[in-house]
Amino acid sequence: MSRPAQRAKTAARSGKTRPAEVQASALRQTRREHANETAEDYAEAIAELTAATGEARATDLARRLGVSHVTVIRTVARLQRNGLVTTRPYRSIFLTEKGTRLAEASRQRHELVVEMLRALGVPEAVAQSDAEGIEHHVSPETLATFQRFLHRQAGTPQK
Repeated sequence: MSRPAQRAKTAARSGKTRPAEVQASALRQTRREHANETAEDYAEAIAELTAATGEARATDLARRLGVSHVTVIRTVARLQRNGLVTTRPYRSIFLTEKGTRLAEASRQRHELVVEMLRALGVPEAVAQSDAEGIEHHVSPETLATFQRFLHRQAGTPQK
C-alpha cells in the first residue's frame, strides 16, 4: 500500500479528516501502483509462457494468473495501449521491447526477493508466494541492500 493510502487509512481510523483533494490524490496513486503491479505480473507471465511454449494465449494467461478470460482480454488491451504487448484477434500475445524490459526487470526483482527470503530461512514455497506481493512494493534502495547482503553472505564481489 502506498504511503498516501496508508496515511488516508490511518486518518480515517483516528477520526481525523482530510481535504477531498488530498484523499483523491492518495487514491489515484494507489490505483496507479495497482495498475503497474498488474502490468508487471502480465509481462512476466507472457514472457514465461512464450519461453516455455513458444506463445502466450489469453486462455493460458487466465489459467496462470487465476483470472477470467474476459479480465485477460481487457488487461491485454490496456497493455497494448501502453505499448507493452502486441496482439491480433485469435492470435498469441507478444511482448514489445518495452514489455520485454518490464518482464525482465520484474523477474529479476522477484528472484532477488525470493533469494533474500530464503537467506533469512523462509521455506521455498512461502518465499515464492510472499515474493509475489513484496516484489511490487520494495524500493530500489532496499533491493540494492538485499543484493549487497546476499553478496556478503556468499562471499562474492558485488557487480
